[in-house]
Amino acid sequence: MALIQKKVCMVGVFGTGKTSLVQQFVHSRFSEKYHSTVGVKIDRKEVALGSTQVNLLLWDLAGQDNVQGVQSSYLRGSSGIFFVVDGTRPNTLEELAGLQTLVQQTLGSVPAVIAANKADLTVEWQLGQEDLATLYGERRFVLKTSAKTGAGVNEAFLWLAGQMTKG
Repeated sequence: MALIQKKVCMVGVFGTGKTSLVQQFVHSRFSEKYHSTVGVKIDRKEVALGSTQVNLLLWDLAGQDNVQGVQSSYLRGSSGIFFVVDGTRPNTLEELAGLQTLVQQTLGSVPAVIAANKADLTVEWQLGQEDLATLYGERRFVLKTSAKTGAGVNEAFLWLAGQMTKG
């Protein structure tokens, strides 16, 4: 069985749920307590894709209020990007364009997931299907996720792992 390693960066503004998504994926847990990430936190999870074992190195980057705050040095060497927006805060979607440009300038074209997180907060949800529809692209996967319930989390990470391991 082949074992390969891939670096994934979690990218988004403050409070979108990047850390919570990683914790749900790696440890199947969710905490109501908010802890702001300082710098970068690295987690690891091994997943099976057919006969290939993929060791995912998940770089959880500190959220930034602006694109200039994202350390492009943290992005280098990434095989994929996991963008996170908060479905209850439409401004996080607006910030995504600048983050995508930074990633493109730093890495070129790499597979990416865009997670519209906090789907469990149905009353507070503010992103419509048309908002999400504008995000679709050839090597991107857009879906609603909930770090709290786990909805869509494994699906998003496994899709990205599959894209990163394609020839």
